[in-house]
Amino acid sequence: MKARQFQGAGVTLAADVGGDPEHPAVILMHGGGQTRGSWGKTARELVRGGRHVISLDLRGHGESTWATDGDYRLDAFAADLRQVIATLARPPALVGASLGGLTALMAVGESDKAIASALVLVDVAHTVDAAGAENVIRFMEAAPDGFASVEEAAEAVAAYLPHRPRPKVTGGLIKNLRKGKDGRYRWHWDPQFIRSVRKAPLLDHGRMAEAARRVKIPTQLIRGGRSDVVTAEAAAEFRRLVPAAEYVEIGSARHMIAGDSNDNFTAIVSGFLVRHGEAED
Repeated sequence: MKARQFQGAGVTLAADVGGDPEHPAVILMHGGGQTRGSWGKTARELVRGGRHVISLDLRGHGESTWATDGDYRLDAFAADLRQVIATLARPPALVGASLGGLTALMAVGESDKAIASALVLVDVAHTVDAAGAENVIRFMEAAPDGFASVEEAAEAVAAYLPHRPRPKVTGGLIKNLRKGKDGRYRWHWDPQFIRSVRKAPLLDHGRMAEAARRVKIPTQLIRGGRSDVVTAEAAAEFRRLVPAAEYVEIGSARHMIAGDSNDNFTAIVSGFLVRHGEAED
């Protein structure tokens, strides 16, 4: 995978890109508060499976630039995605977790033409559970002054994800942190992002339901069986809105599916893309 930049709607988006550009493209979009590093192993496996993979840092996250106007509405994320898609020779498959999935769903459902060949939503639907979403937001707000060390940040993650074995080596976490001039480590996102979510929620459920109704491309919803963000009822409602959608539940996973059950998750996504012609022979 090689680093590359794309122009979004007034921001510059960082990405890891791999695979032959002539092969079917897949765009990976992480969740709120994450970075493209969350897709590392999945991205490499998809490249090995014959795809051209673009793993994006969303605006205000990772190495992508922050929105100088503070625009972190879902419309802005969707506009960025459309800009990236416009650089490709043919519509890509879209794989989005949480915020990335909402971005993909809006971009696809509100476009007048087919901008994507397939859509995979990772533990997100047209609506999310308020309590589960609040848990995510509280974690993101929890350390405004940052951490004295990477190990201290790892302690915070372990407290938030107690079901996961804590890694013996914390070096991978550094990709999600930035070191300030004061020597403290802070999460690699614009603090304005979470403040904007507090002021105006990302989701208009009615609007997103209508976007879902308009999705006509092959679609897969992957839900963590222990998710506190997408309830079983919300998943059932999404399937009524998109009757042709495939539904997979990973019983042991919570909201962060790609991290909780990465090998299983990657196999599920790869199988879906193969079934729908998104791989080279």
